[in-house]
Amino acid sequence: MTGRDTLARDLQRARQRTLSLTDFDDAELHRQYSPLMSPLVWDLAHIGQQEELWLLRDGDPHRPGMLPANIEGLYDAFVHTRASRVDLPLLTPAQSRAYCSSVRAAALDVLDTLPERDDDAEVAFRFGLVISHENQHDETMLQALNLRAGAPILGQRTSLPAGRPGVAGTSVLVPGGPFVLGVDAGTEPLSLDNERPAHVVDIPSFRIGRVPVTNGEWRQFVDDGGYTRQQWWSERGWEHLVQAGLSAPQFWNPDGTRTRFGHVEEIPTDEPVQHITFFEAEAYAAWAGARLPTEVEWEKACAWDPAAGTRRRYPWGADEPNPRLANLGGEALRPAPVGAYPAGASAYGAEQMLGDVWEWTTSPLRPWPEFSPMIYQRYSEPFFDGDYRVLRGGSWAVAGDILRPSFRNWDHPIRRQIFSGLRLAWDI
Repeated sequence: MTGRDTLARDLQRARQRTLSLTDFDDAELHRQYSPLMSPLVWDLAHIGQQEELWLLRDGDPHRPGMLPANIEGLYDAFVHTRASRVDLPLLTPAQSRAYCSSVRAAALDVLDTLPERDDDAEVAFRFGLVISHENQHDETMLQALNLRAGAPILGQRTSLPAGRPGVAGTSVLVPGGPFVLGVDAGTEPLSLDNERPAHVVDIPSFRIGRVPVTNGEWRQFVDDGGYTRQQWWSERGWEHLVQAGLSAPQFWNPDGTRTRFGHVEEIPTDEPVQHITFFEAEAYAAWAGARLPTEVEWEKACAWDPAAGTRRRYPWGADEPNPRLANLGGEALRPAPVGAYPAGASAYGAEQMLGDVWEWTTSPLRPWPEFSPMIYQRYSEPFFDGDYRVLRGGSWAVAGDILRPSFRNWDHPIRRQIFSGLRLAWDI
């Protein structure tokens, strides 16, 4: 079981990050940078509302809480679309911070009782769910801040290790055969419902990119008319390209620069490309004579150790994520150059499978066999079999506390404000 001290630490890490991403004046927090995103002040209070719901009210929305019912209802993500939230009578930033602080104090009191409770595993899972939720909203707020027009407002970014020449465009072999897909509560007690249960699948051999596709490789696609030649695009993808006027990844400028978090900068050729739709990733793969991996292939290449005949907890082994192994946590504000983390390679030699960029797969979001919803039943089930594609691996903005090889993200195939990239695959 996850220990009380670990949960307290992860709660604190997430809250420090949330507060740093909302440490702006009231007008800034009420701005809506794009209809795709909420104003930051909505995310701030929503984080507290979900923490109160799951840790203090046992997930029962009818149990009275700290907020009046009409105010709490403003933070229901299924009722109010992101585009509409800017017009709601939201709590002020000061009220939101005070509310989050009050909820956290009460939640820590609950945590203090954890070792004495009979249902520690369930309580620990609820805390893990809240930690994951807050960290996911922190990444969402970074997406919003990246869409913000104007001078930079985020602080100094941390440095990253140098990459290695010669790794872009290379691949590794993943031999066919059975492996264990997914996880169980016994091995990953804080895993979410769509990651469970663990089950054996058998897939054919394939090759997969050693590293994600880079900006330099994507530039060749652009220069070769990748956005003007319909032959590489699916019917839906080409239709979206025409409607949206796509000509390069989001935030790339016509003069060869890009704009990110208010900074105009040269586009690093050895950095994984990001801010691309599924349709763009699919077209690039066709142009490159490859394809996108399925999420099952991706997870095998990431987590399976064929010599030991078992899963690794992380691609590299059992060690917790750290700056020597992966680019996570959001402090760098960018992906690391390819080849920066040789010590983080999987058993098959695939590198940078956790962190840097979310990687599109061909897979729609569907439940694993014998799926059972968790206490938050609306986390996964409403999205199964919808118009979504699964992304794997996390991004530079994901907290290492919540990321696992089994973690499944999903989004509409037209989305690219997310920190999305790709890794190629090939049939054998």
